[in-house]
Amino acid sequence: QVQLMESGGGSVQAGGSLKLSCVVSGNTVRPYYMAWFRQAPGKEREWVAVIDTTGKSAYTDSVKGRFTISQDNAKNTLYLLMSMLKPEDTAMYYCAARNSRAIGLPLAARQYNNWGQGTQVTVSS
Repeated sequence: QVQLMESGGGSVQAGGSLKLSCVVSGNTVRPYYMAWFRQAPGKEREWVAVIDTTGKSAYTDSVKGRFTISQDNAKNTLYLLMSMLKPEDTAMYYCAARNSRAIGLPLAARQYNNWGQGTQVTVSS
């Protein structure tokens, strides 16, 4: 069983930056896919970014050019560097992992079987 622990959230002003971290533990096999999702109050959980073991990554359109997903395999840690933050980026951010291969990069929450508890990001205007 994989355990995921996010950190790095906080409150920033619009235009600022934050770097989220997600430490992976509890399993000797590295997840094949790691992703970030976010959920704002009253809204559905939304996919933000994904990366696979080869380093291939993808981003939802609203964060392209502003967010960067990366991973440090030696530290078993996933990152999300968020810059040029906007008030609409305000949400709880979740780290997710999938252990099995998928056809294409998995972008839906139902395709992931391991989740962290989330870290809150609040962007003020």
